[in-house]
Amino acid sequence: MGESIWTDLALYVLLFFTYGFGGWLAEVILGYFQHRRWINRGFLVGPILPIYGFGGLGVTIFLSKYDENPITLFILALFICSTLEYFTSWAMEKIFKNRWWDYYDWKFNINGRICLECSCAFGLAGVIGTYVTNPFFLSLFNKLSERTLYIVALSLLIIFVIDIIVSFDIIINLKHISNSIKSDSTEIISKKVKEILLEKNYLYKRLIKSFPSMRISNTISYLKDKIEKNKKTIEKRNRKWEKEKEEITIFAKKEINEEKLKLKKVKKEMKKQRREAKKKISK
Repeated sequence: MGESIWTDLALYVLLFFTYGFGGWLAEVILGYFQHRRWINRGFLVGPILPIYGFGGLGVTIFLSKYDENPITLFILALFICSTLEYFTSWAMEKIFKNRWWDYYDWKFNINGRICLECSCAFGLAGVIGTYVTNPFFLSLFNKLSERTLYIVALSLLIIFVIDIIVSFDIIINLKHISNSIKSDSTEIISKKVKEILLEKNYLYKRLIKSFPSMRISNTISYLKDKIEKNKKTIEKRNRKWEKEKEEITIFAKKEINEEKLKLKKVKKEMKKQRREAKKKISK
């Protein structure tokens, strides 16, 4: 790509922010058609979605050697981007106890984290990126002097790091807010959390508005999982109790039958003794 490893790194940084911004722009436009209003997508303050930046870099770095075979390129791009999306969703939910996106209502989804439709779109985007956008943007970036390239890349990285620190602080506070609310109703919890957040400053408001269907800690997905676990535990205990009840019933019946047999023997013996007594008296 460039004349040195530092130039290559700077170019990768610019590509990262280019695709991160492109993904943000695409989701903002898509969000408008879904919700009929403009939404600043993403949990970062700035106009960037890092997952798209990493996806674009992954395709650029690992799949450039497959540019002679579009079908192979499409399949591998689909796999890389879908894997990235799945584990990003999983990691963010484990860390922040938040479900940031959910494909449960989409066909052919895996645990609501990825779906076939979006994965195919990522595969297509990988092909377009390799043949169209990468050559276009790299030609633009290569026109910059090395000094300008380094300054722009470093400035963007510094802003990005600051954005991450600020945004993580907001998300941690969001987690603390949701954990401080105790209720058995998912609707009450979700409503209460949103009310608290909307009373806070702009950054909190932007976060909650960015993910209209976001599942907050102790809300929909968390409680559903907990309820399912409790159901399974209760069902397991019920099966155990039913088995014990059945064993006790069988044991009790066995004891009763044995007592009945003993009683019959006693009655039979008593009748025999009566008959013998009658015979002696008659003599």
